[in-house]
Formats: sequence, structure tokens, C-alpha cells
Amino acid sequence: MMTDPPGNGDDAGFARWLAAWAGRALLDVRAELGYADPGALKAAGDKVSHEVLRTELARWRPADAVLSEEDEGSRLAWTAELGRAAVRRLTADRVWIVDPLDGTREFAEEGRTDWAVHVALWDRRSAGTGHGLVAGAVALPARDRVLGAELPPPYPPVGEVAEPGGTIRLAASRSRPPVFLTDFAAEIGARLVPMGSAGAKITAVIDGEVDAYVHAGGQYEWDSAAPVAVATATGLHASRIDGSALQYNEADPRLPDLLVCRTELAPRLLAALRRHTG
Repeated sequence: MMTDPPGNGDDAGFARWLAAWAGRALLDVRAELGYADPGALKAAGDKVSHEVLRTELARWRPADAVLSEEDEGSRLAWTAELGRAAVRRLTADRVWIVDPLDGTREFAEEGRTDWAVHVALWDRRSAGTGHGLVAGAVALPARDRVLGAELPPPYPPVGEVAEPGGTIRLAASRSRPPVFLTDFAAEIGARLVPMGSAGAKITAVIDGEVDAYVHAGGQYEWDSAAPVAVATATGLHASRIDGSALQYNEADPRLPDLLVCRTELAPRLLAALRRHTG
């Protein structure tokens, strides 16, 4: 039975509650439809989670704007014909950036747990001093887990920086790794660890299961906003692969590259990335 979210304008608690609630809805979709038709399962998951997020945001945060992967009106802000939702978010002071189902491929495969729900809040008043993300939560429903920026996990212990012998563990897409990644990994002495969604990869850095995640194959703001909010609250480094700051609620929501890693590794990884990405 659904309970109401935290009151008193608790945006961090609301983000956690909302991500968890959408995650429960996705588990119900999996249980109801099964895995015989992956395409139908993906479509149903995207639709149900998006509807949960949009309905509850409209109910509990009606004054705020929304940027969602599944809402064309809010995301196609760079086209000649600006949608009403897109115009609203570009002038709004507060924008919820959500990915209803990060990792649809993994969601539709039986036994996979590396998919997520992302909920983040961008605030214009904080955007001038950083990424502007003031709340964020990543739900990993199949693992019965929600990570929130307000109560981030502790920074991974120093003893877990790398495997014995100094090998850096580098999270990589199991289906679409950047073309330069193999050479980059060889230069820095890294071992690639394939896994699913962007949320799952960044969560793995937060948990100390891997030491870094590099992406350069094309992403959007909703792919990284919530996990970056949690990662930076934990004390990890997050930037573009050229070292520049991540920016959110832009007219064009494409955010094609990303580095999330242990802070002490950032200078070494950024230097190597400059050599490999030019």
C-alpha cells in the first residue's frame, strides 16, 4: 500500500520515496508480464514508471518543471518548435530530472539486477557553483536498494582503491563501450568490468566495487543526474572527460561524456583521457 512522501518540503526524502515507488511498480510489471516478450516488457516498464513519476510529481511538486527521458515535450528543447514543457523547464527555478527506467535491456532479461530508476532535483540557485543538483536518488529495485544524496554511503576505504598489484577496476558498458576504452584501459593498467545501466555503473563506483566509470558514447542529462548527485555527495569526482563541470537543465539535454571516479584517481585518469580523446 502506498504511503505519502515526507512532508515539510523535504526534497531529498521525496526523491528517495519517489524512486522507490517507481521501482516497486517496475517489479510488479516484471512479475505480471514475465520475460517471453522482451520488447513488450521494455515498453511497459518505461510507460508505467514514467506515469508514476509524472503523476506523483504533479501531485506533490506541482510548481516544479520536469525533464524526463519519456516526455518528448520536455526534452526536445533544442528543436525549432519548442514544446510548452521545454520552455517551462528552461525558465524554471526547480527542475526534476528523471529517468523512469535506466537500463531497459537489463530490465527485460530475467535475473538481471543492474537497472535503475533515477530521480534528481536541479535548482537554479545552486547551478552557479556546481552541477546544481540539490537532491538525488537512485533506486535499484531488483536489489531492494535506494541510494540517496542526503544519506550517501561512506567514501570507499583507501584499501579498496584497486585490485592486488594496483589494477584499476573500470566499469564499462557490456554492449556499447566507447571505442577508445580498450587502449585507455591498457595505458592506465585497468581491468574492464562489464555491467548494465549508467546508474548501476556509478553505483558500483560509490560502493567501491569498481574504481571508475568512463563514458563517451552519448548520454543525456537523465542518464547521470541522479547518480552524479549521490556520487558527489559521497565525495567522488564527477566531470566531463575533459575535466570540465557537468551542467544540467541545458537547452540541449545531451550530455555525451562522463567520468566518475575516486577523487585521488581523477588527475591520472583525466590526463590519460586527454591523450586518448584529443
